[in-house]
Amino acid sequence: MYRRRREKKTDYRQRLALLKSRKVRLVVRRNLNNIHAQLVDYEKNGDKTLLEEISRNLSKYGWKGHKGNIAAAYLTGLIIGFKAAKKGIKEATLDAGLQISTKGSSIYAVVAGARDAGLDVPVDEEMLPPKERTEGAHTANLAKVLKPKQDMYKRQFGAYLKNGVDPEKLPDHFREVKDKIMKDFAAIQAIRDQENFLKK
Repeated sequence: MYRRRREKKTDYRQRLALLKSRKVRLVVRRNLNNIHAQLVDYEKNGDKTLLEEISRNLSKYGWKGHKGNIAAAYLTGLIIGFKAAKKGIKEATLDAGLQISTKGSSIYAVVAGARDAGLDVPVDEEMLPPKERTEGAHTANLAKVLKPKQDMYKRQFGAYLKNGVDPEKLPDHFREVKDKIMKDFAAIQAIRDQENFLKK
């Protein structure tokens, strides 16, 4: 019964608390190369996945950066947030599983993106990464420091360079991709803005 707990896949105490909330769960899982976000609802016969988004899909928007970093996590959250709005899902509770809850981590970058798309995910504001970090400014700054040391620079940013991305300009690349996502979901934004206006 508790095999998943032994394998560090499921925290049953946390899961029970989440199920009792009767809210859709924003399930975030990550590995070195990908961020996986799902909106999951509980049903008697088992969990039902309503929506999912994986950071590797960012390529269709032209993303050339790493698929497992904070910037990719934010963009993945932004997309699933807009998809949630399209399906009429307005709120969700974060389900990070057994992952360590670290301030400013990629888990909370997904939340930040989803919230910016209009999905209400209640978490402490202090846990969200600052805007500069979600845009990749920390990566750009490191690139500037390492550039004079070409061996270290190429070793650290080889994948970026291979994909045609100047790591020093990662924030610019991030904003370009974000703009494409925003345009793709422009109709959803218009509906959301109208609803917010009517609430005032």
